[in-house]
Amino acid sequence: MADETTTTTLNDLFTNIVAQARFTAEEESLMLGLVTQYNIAGQSGKTVQIPKYGKLTASAVAEATDLTNQATSTGTTDITVSEIGAMVTLTDLALEGAGNPAQEVGTVLGNSIATKIDKDLMEHFKDEALPQVGTVGAALSVANIFAAVAKLKENAARGQMFGVLHPNQAYAIKEALTNSFVNGQSDVGNEALRSGYIGNLAGVQFYESSNVPVNYTDLGNDDATGGEGDAADTAAQAAGCIFTAEGLAIAMKSTFNLETQRDASMRANELVASAVYGSKVLDETFAVRLCSKKGL
Repeated sequence: MADETTTTTLNDLFTNIVAQARFTAEEESLMLGLVTQYNIAGQSGKTVQIPKYGKLTASAVAEATDLTNQATSTGTTDITVSEIGAMVTLTDLALEGAGNPAQEVGTVLGNSIATKIDKDLMEHFKDEALPQVGTVGAALSVANIFAAVAKLKENAARGQMFGVLHPNQAYAIKEALTNSFVNGQSDVGNEALRSGYIGNLAGVQFYESSNVPVNYTDLGNDDATGGEGDAADTAAQAAGCIFTAEGLAIAMKSTFNLETQRDASMRANELVASAVYGSKVLDETFAVRLCSKKGL
């Protein structure tokens, strides 16, 4: 017989699916490139302890004078990993259909893992330990952006600052930057008009994501604006964030894995994608929540 499906041809197909899925998962995740990553693939156990060192103070000293010893202590941040997964059943009939099943199925699986990673990391934007700028029920403003940057600089945040906004939060910023009544349009405003991209504002590299958490009710400590004790806390809010890489962390036990299993009675192959990781706020002084209304 000619043109029959063999184990060899199926293995080639699965290899292509794995390659596409892994590429998609790594390329489509926005947050992985913005936070601190710890690779614990070779370590036993499900929890990694990350040391946090206190600050030391340097002082002037006279010649030939002993320095005063300073005690330094370390705290730890524990990150516990868990497993996520997604499954697709690829039937034999689908293999005979049009299109490129290897690329299409790989993309679907990779996107599901990438989206879950981003959502889990962005979920920390709601952490009540984070300082907050913005007003419950109001649109995000450019002044909010500068206020958040000031908080980070006041806390001596190190490295590049990143901002992740809900699309409607980004719209509010673009609208403010491109307001036709503003005298002397800025370069950032012109770029927003041309491409819709905010780009770099106040030293922050901005990104938009629909994975930014919305429709939640706890925006911070009970005594803070928008805290769970406030009546206004029931409004539909969006929680963007400005942070440095040291603000959030992810511990990767397994970045991406794809297994296949034949289901003969179904005339299909099960494709199971999974990853093992955990995430946490690493240093709450290096991240600031941007609170605003969810809608336009």
